[in-house]
Amino acid sequence: MNGSVRDVGAGTAGTGAEAEVWPGTWVADRLGVRLEGAGLRELLGLALRRNPKRAHLLVSTVLGKHVPQRPMAVLGAGSRLGKQVRELLGDQEAARSVVLGFAETATGLGLTVAHSMGSRMSALHSTRRRVPGVQQYGGFEEEHSHATSHLLLPADPQLLRTGGPLVLVDDELSTGRTVRNTIAALHAVHPRHRYVVAALVDMRGEGDVAALEKFAAELGARVDVVALAAGRVELPEDVLERGRELVEQYTGASPAAQTTASPGTVRRVDLGWPHGLPDGGRHGFGPREQIRLQAALPDMAERVLSALEPAGLSAPDPAGSCVPDSAGPGGRADGELPRVLVLGSEELMYAPLLLAFEMEKRANGRAEIRFSTTTRSPVLPVDDPGYAIRTALCFPAHDTPHQDGPAERYAYNIAGQGFDAVVAVVDSEGDTPALHAPGGLLDQLAGCARQVLLSVVPAHVPDQSGPKPPAPLHGPAFSSYAADDVAWLLRDLSDVELEAPTEEREEAIQAGGAHYAESLPVEYQPSAEYQQLFHDALESAAERLARAVGTVTETVLAERGPRPVLVSLARAGTPVGVLMRRWAQYAHGLDLPHYAVSIVRGRGIDTNALAYLAAHHDPADVVFVDGWTGKGAITRELAEALAAHPRFNPELAVLADPGSCVRTYGTREDFLIPSACLNSTVSGLISRTVLRADLVGPHDFHGAKFYRELADGDLTQHFVDTVAARFAAVRDSAAQDAAALVGADRTPTWAGWRAVEDISEAYDIGDVNLIKPGVGETTRVLLRRVPWRILARRGAGADLDHVRLLAAQRGVPVEETDNLPYSCVGIIHPRYTRGATGADGKAAR
Repeated sequence: MNGSVRDVGAGTAGTGAEAEVWPGTWVADRLGVRLEGAGLRELLGLALRRNPKRAHLLVSTVLGKHVPQRPMAVLGAGSRLGKQVRELLGDQEAARSVVLGFAETATGLGLTVAHSMGSRMSALHSTRRRVPGVQQYGGFEEEHSHATSHLLLPADPQLLRTGGPLVLVDDELSTGRTVRNTIAALHAVHPRHRYVVAALVDMRGEGDVAALEKFAAELGARVDVVALAAGRVELPEDVLERGRELVEQYTGASPAAQTTASPGTVRRVDLGWPHGLPDGGRHGFGPREQIRLQAALPDMAERVLSALEPAGLSAPDPAGSCVPDSAGPGGRADGELPRVLVLGSEELMYAPLLLAFEMEKRANGRAEIRFSTTTRSPVLPVDDPGYAIRTALCFPAHDTPHQDGPAERYAYNIAGQGFDAVVAVVDSEGDTPALHAPGGLLDQLAGCARQVLLSVVPAHVPDQSGPKPPAPLHGPAFSSYAADDVAWLLRDLSDVELEAPTEEREEAIQAGGAHYAESLPVEYQPSAEYQQLFHDALESAAERLARAVGTVTETVLAERGPRPVLVSLARAGTPVGVLMRRWAQYAHGLDLPHYAVSIVRGRGIDTNALAYLAAHHDPADVVFVDGWTGKGAITRELAEALAAHPRFNPELAVLADPGSCVRTYGTREDFLIPSACLNSTVSGLISRTVLRADLVGPHDFHGAKFYRELADGDLTQHFVDTVAARFAAVRDSAAQDAAALVGADRTPTWAGWRAVEDISEAYDIGDVNLIKPGVGETTRVLLRRVPWRILARRGAGADLDHVRLLAAQRGVPVEETDNLPYSCVGIIHPRYTRGATGADGKAAR
């Protein structure tokens, strides 16, 4: 294959207005440096390096390294860059790409790019820290840098031997030499056909562009370059000499950041970091880790925000040089919001960035949150609005990188910027006496902010003997479904005694002493009469069910892509997911993946299951499936749970939507879906899902039981086969129904939720969770809970025969009523205790 280099071009650099004074004016005027290129000034400032190899420093204003910036802006720049890579490669190639970010500046940027481009592989960044016990895969040199050696330490060396493209991410592409060194080192170990270089800015000259093209041709590989902005740096011939003179002239000219008369307090805040979660991409960070981190961020942000004393969010004594001259009493100008800086530490950028972003969201306009990171880069500070590095904190190194490099570290643009609080985030390798010593980082931060919080993230060391990612379960070992019908993302708890009498469960749940997902109801064993009702209902409804299955499946295929990944909400959604999969096979010859996952009201969806899905499929292809909607509680729960995982579409596809809660459905009629009549014996002999801390660990899927002992009464395959046998009869009508829905207004009205609120008020219940609307939900009330009464729409007919039979068996009154949007509504006893009602529940009033 002939090698080639393509400059794909620069994307939109940003839309914000330029500041009155560009923070590169000072250097441009004195050093004779010129930036040529659209959008560069919106992304860059200029400063002088203390480096004999290069005089100038391009200072990114959106990287979150030298310049404190809004977390949203930092993530936004990385996300735009990732989307450019995805557009270049296409969804399929992007998903199988490995992303490598360069230390130290692009460690967070690389992971942001990997996440936004939809890579399903673990992303990696280079490092300058040797980690005992982790084998070095390779290394390369950064020729112009102050700290040149880069190491690659993937936990799994096979990560860099995959067949997909390799995406190299850096904040700037200046000459391309580091990129060429990296590609050459990796290509020698594992040749590949395609590489992509992604940078915030591409500043190569014509000679550098030609050099990369020649290098790619000699390598026999394709190398693409994408950037948010591209241009050139024009330098005078004597730039190094002029730079040295300016550094000598202005060293010490800017006022030093002195300790204030009233130094701030320093204290620790435990983030509650999830056990075993990597702190970044030093050894690999993939979709599974991303899901776990995002799930933990809300709690971590709340811990930090709670530790920030509202009354103390003011800067140190104005007499100290760390306070800007414009600050009023307390260190802020009148009317200004408190300013909080989240400060990462060198390579530790991504986790502090996401923490800062979560804090920014939760502060909700009550404070200004900014993000930046300490660095090894020695830069001259000049206190001038036309200069990008106005102040500098210089402090002894407080980690043990085991690499040659400067003994000093730096934090820029913190002193004098009016920060009321600084949240310093370091890893455990950096939590050393040097961090806490006089003149150390914490000591200097305390001179610039009234509050300094220290949060320590465990430095991750891969442990091959540690917990392995959970794997799906399949029938017949788990469930009576065929192995290819569904993969269960659940933990097998079949050997655990979880069942409790219905009355005991109800009392504990309503008293607040237990959650419904912490135990299981005793499996209902239907009488012969009730089983006959199920068979009669299935026979009469099979064609209607088949038509609804076809309609919703055709709608999904038309609107969500030709190869969706079906993910049913266990367990009521699983028979529907199996039927949808069979329809796709029957009508289109498609073999769609189908998984079953757990979602628990009040606890959310299984994030380990989401991580598994993200690691094996494009989250955009995932379609969540359920049997029916009641009042829409699970619809809302799913939307809330996925808000932290925006790559998943929260729209739910259901067989029946009588509550008008979703856009994708087979019908909005409330009719009997016979699978609702029974429990496990029509759902693969699987229990409802369980979530209990002593049974489900942080790396586990939610749990469930396989009731093998009920195999003699299992009707799972009978139900699925009976409905599937009607597919041919309804194929045309289902296609017509789906076509009609495409152009219809299917906006949810939430009429069912309003009806439930009206019922709650009319019966003085006070808790909408005790009202279960629709045939399916009413059946569940009668089978699993302590029912109080049943409301039935007058003239509902045979669809409610099984409801009336169950109600009679449990001594529950059935009230006929008009103007009910559902066929029936089940009401759980609103104030249940066995002493007040009797263990049989019949004394309810």
